[in-house]
Amino acid sequence: MSDSETVPQAKTPEVAGSAPALPQEALKIASGYAFAGPALDLGALLWDGRCLPDAQIRIPLPMLNRHGLVAGATGTGKTKTLQLIAEQLSAQGVPVFLADVKGDVSGISAPGRENDQVRGRAAEVHQEWAPTGFPSEFYALGGMGRGIPVRATITSFGPVLLSKVLQLNQTQEQSLGLIFHYADQKGLELVDLKDLRAVVAFLTSDEGKQELKALGGISTATAGVILRSLTAFEAQGMSPFFGEPEFDTSELLRTASDGRGTVSVLELPAVQDKPQLFSTFLMWLLADLFHDLPEVGDADRPKLVFFFDEAHLLFNDASKAFLDSLTQTVRLIRSKGVGVFFVTQTPKDVPADVLAQLGNRVQHALRAFTPDDQKALKATVKTFPNSAYDLEEVLTGLGTGEAVVTVLSEKGAPTPVAVTRLRAPQSLMGPVDAAVLDQAVKSSPLYGRYAQAVDRESAYEKLTAREAEAAGRQEEKPAARGRTAAPAEEPSVVEQVVGSGVFKSLARSLGTQLGREITRSIFGTAKRRR
Repeated sequence: MSDSETVPQAKTPEVAGSAPALPQEALKIASGYAFAGPALDLGALLWDGRCLPDAQIRIPLPMLNRHGLVAGATGTGKTKTLQLIAEQLSAQGVPVFLADVKGDVSGISAPGRENDQVRGRAAEVHQEWAPTGFPSEFYALGGMGRGIPVRATITSFGPVLLSKVLQLNQTQEQSLGLIFHYADQKGLELVDLKDLRAVVAFLTSDEGKQELKALGGISTATAGVILRSLTAFEAQGMSPFFGEPEFDTSELLRTASDGRGTVSVLELPAVQDKPQLFSTFLMWLLADLFHDLPEVGDADRPKLVFFFDEAHLLFNDASKAFLDSLTQTVRLIRSKGVGVFFVTQTPKDVPADVLAQLGNRVQHALRAFTPDDQKALKATVKTFPNSAYDLEEVLTGLGTGEAVVTVLSEKGAPTPVAVTRLRAPQSLMGPVDAAVLDQAVKSSPLYGRYAQAVDRESAYEKLTAREAEAAGRQEEKPAARGRTAAPAEEPSVVEQVVGSGVFKSLARSLGTQLGREITRSIFGTAKRRR
């Protein structure tokens, strides 16, 4: 397989009563993975067409917060690799978050099924395989799909992330940031979409135009574009994702009673047609964790390892502000004890500034059928350290469940590139039955906390009450002078947008929120009141 192999197989030294010793180049690679501390077992080294089970390829547990990339063409085994890593993290007491885009990761909660293929793989890599399920929680965005509803308030989501979801340009994104600033200052709490829509509508009304001018840099036309984008977004059925009770991301850091880390699975099949939304929502989860967690430096194990499946969706059509914020979050969250793995088809799907921070790499097979494929293959090879393999040849010839691996050693240095036959997951490789999943969701102690949506007083109610109060004063003036009340005026822009409805009292929260400036993080996300 390699021109650099100097010891032919026929001359390989043997030890009496044992298997043949490792070839020289293979021994050099294997020595780079001989870690003294706790580690995750990925599989066995492949060299010169042979699987060498005595050369185990591993990732040091403390290095899992140095981030990573799992890449490869469709059908090469990326999802099983996620499952394998997640299982071992859970077994070592580390919580895991998995985004289940295709709906086939729920099986991690159930014991796997032994068959000839599993037995064969376990024997090849010297794996002691036993069917094992892992403690799991299942979530769904806004309750769309099977899972405990995960919601965020508009206030905590922030303008940068929301701009990506609404597909706003840079000018509109900056204007939305000023609108958030205005709402913060005026105590207009943005809980759901109708709250933000009400604030933008107010600022474009006759009464609000002066306040819009005072914000500076926002034209009526730009505010109108934002309002139309919000209306279209809501018309697509996005409302359930924003509201209360807001999900507390500290729920993702729990361990089970037996000490194993909880695997949090976000079920996303129901929103596959809304990729920008779910990818951005995942970024909110990460940004919220970053906002809340204390600095821990280099810990002996991560607090959480977070997997972004279909990661290319996160970067598609992203503004510079979004990419800058994402890069900074990934760079800094390591010191909070959180590891992030991006899962995608090729490394070129990930911006260079982010890719440079991913110390652990598991690269499955790539295709080279077209000129674009060949270009992507060459670009992928350049992202690896120098190796004894011809990686262009290797990457197009890998089988399912095989990958090219390089990770960070316990000292933080890259390990030698190792072609690896990966272990088989011990949990079910496929989804659990729908009835089993539903039962797991409804029996969770978190279900009662998050299942029922709550619509409390916020910006929508406050602005509607303000309109009602202003209309009442207009009616009182003619009556005080003994005149017949003037005919009711045409509804204002705000009334047309938010509707008349039943007005709620301002008394509960107006005084507590007025004039409060919300502190925002890198992404413009706001710390929730716990």
